[in-house]
Amino acid sequence: MTIVIGLTGENCAGKGTVAEYLQKKGFYFYSLSDVIREELASKGKEITRDNLISEGNSLREKFGPSILAEKTLAKLEKDRNYVVDSFRNADEVKALKQKQKNFFLFYITASAELRFERMKKRGRESDPNTFDAFRTIEEKERTSSSSTQQNLEACKACADETIVNEADFSALYDAVDKALSEVSKDFASDRPTWDEYFMNIARIVSSRSNCIKRNCAAVIVRDKRIVSTGYNGTPRGTKNCNEGGCPRCNSFAKSGSSLEECFCSHAEENAIVQASYHGISIKDGILYTTFSPCLLCAKMIINAGIKEVVYSFEYSVSESATKLLKEAGVALRKI
Repeated sequence: MTIVIGLTGENCAGKGTVAEYLQKKGFYFYSLSDVIREELASKGKEITRDNLISEGNSLREKFGPSILAEKTLAKLEKDRNYVVDSFRNADEVKALKQKQKNFFLFYITASAELRFERMKKRGRESDPNTFDAFRTIEEKERTSSSSTQQNLEACKACADETIVNEADFSALYDAVDKALSEVSKDFASDRPTWDEYFMNIARIVSSRSNCIKRNCAAVIVRDKRIVSTGYNGTPRGTKNCNEGGCPRCNSFAKSGSSLEECFCSHAEENAIVQASYHGISIKDGILYTTFSPCLLCAKMIINAGIKEVVYSFEYSVSESATKLLKEAGVALRKI
């Protein structure tokens, strides 16, 4: 049974990386923009982003808004899986959905700021030099009143799955695998993703917590290996919270209040301190935590050089911490 995965999304969101990953899984690759490139080459025109957009719009006006999809569809063979990149018009999506039984569209996205940084790193001469110019170009491509022009918002509305690409490659690949398993049982697997794996371990670690108010835990990972763990509770060598060791917790103070009187250390704090205690570097590590960090833990995370925080639940007083982590360039994801 043939499965076709279509890819759409903003510039530098990671569509090419997703396409390469799917090819490694046995998918054959096509791009709708290849049809445009062939037209430009036949006319002796330079292949630039502006020319691709202009020629694509011209082809849609002349032959109909789904022409690129129809030309690509004619190339597909049975008993092969395909990944098709560069869907930019909703009629292109509709053509595949109508004529290809097992066609699914994945929308790949990331923040504009992150995508602009990726664009600067690739260093193409034709790319915009400023963030404002980058956003201006994107707005032109995002919507259109004409059915023959690019309209990313309309494509997004047709998507079967949305994949956010704001972490490392392993997180992106896990997200792709999860999306595949959701659209086809052929790709279903009981094997947990790396995020699920480490977060499940963090939940087990939380069972060691001695805090009577909330059981939390954190796991620090480098190169997919756990290098430190921590759970919330009173300091080493002191009476446990559940034995009366923390007067603030045992008075059942309102959540977020009297924190300066709390004897318990937070899970993230303990995981970082434990790594220091044993002389283990956590620079560029990923911290998995059952609750989003408080402000104190956020400051420790930043100064410890941790590059990413993954959490399950929102901590009630984490708004300032979230802003500070983002300002420091620490990636923050909720799963």
